Amino acid sequence: MKDERHTFILEQLDKHGKVLVTTLAKQQQVTPETIRRDLAELEMNEFLTRVHGGAMPYIPSQKEMVYEKKMSLHLDEKKKLAKKAAAMIQNGDTIAVDVGTTTVHIADMIENLQSVTVVTNSLSAASRFNLAIEEQRMTGLVIMLPGTTNPYQASVRGIYTIEFLQRFNFNRSFLSCGGVTKDAVYDFDMDESLVSEAMMKCSQEATLLTDSSKLNKKSLFEICPTSNLSTIICDKAKPHDWENKGYDWINVHAT
Repeated sequence: MKDERHTFILEQLDKHGKVLVTTLAKQQQVTPETIRRDLAELEMNEFLTRVHGGAMPYIPSQKEMVYEKKMSLHLDEKKKLAKKAAAMIQNGDTIAVDVGTTTVHIADMIENLQSVTVVTNSLSAASRFNLAIEEQRMTGLVIMLPGTTNPYQASVRGIYTIEFLQRFNFNRSFLSCGGVTKDAVYDFDMDESLVSEAMMKCSQEATLLTDSSKLNKKSLFEICPTSNLSTIICDKAKPHDWENKGYDWINVHAT
């Protein structure tokens, strides 16, 4: 049914040049919320661009979606990636978690971990790891990095963030991205890219969490070469034309 709705939406968009949520909901006999989710997914796959009340033909953009808007996209896949990442954390680890709508779910997946120190620049991740401690799913510390807040991504960033990060030695870092190719990992925000890069450099192992919608996509800033990663966790197999760069690839649907 979803595929049929998507086809109908794109046909209407091609015919009229713009579609409205209310009209589509009546035509498809579904709720406006269902249509909004359809439009969000189609926009993520670059079939259209959402506007107030509807959508219009796709307009390429280097701008990143607002954090809360991104949270609803590919949610099931993001939770599966986060669950696999949480299983990698061991008792006594010191880990870094960057800003992302996938990495933020790692705390939700933690069970029965002891003496874990979490360092993050994500306000949302810090809150969820604190909840994990409160609910006794883990013991340890949550360290919120200093810096300048970015209200659109619920994060902190800047020179103070990077300087403080350089004092740590992490067992593992968990990173998000705006896009990844066979050669490099990218993000939309320069300052947050620098924070993710610093986390990786201070880590014995660096793990990237990415849903398949970001494969072979470039955004504005390069975080690092893929060869600097230890592991990539994805919801699909590694593309056949990506040569081996030395990292492990985990397909959550194959494990």
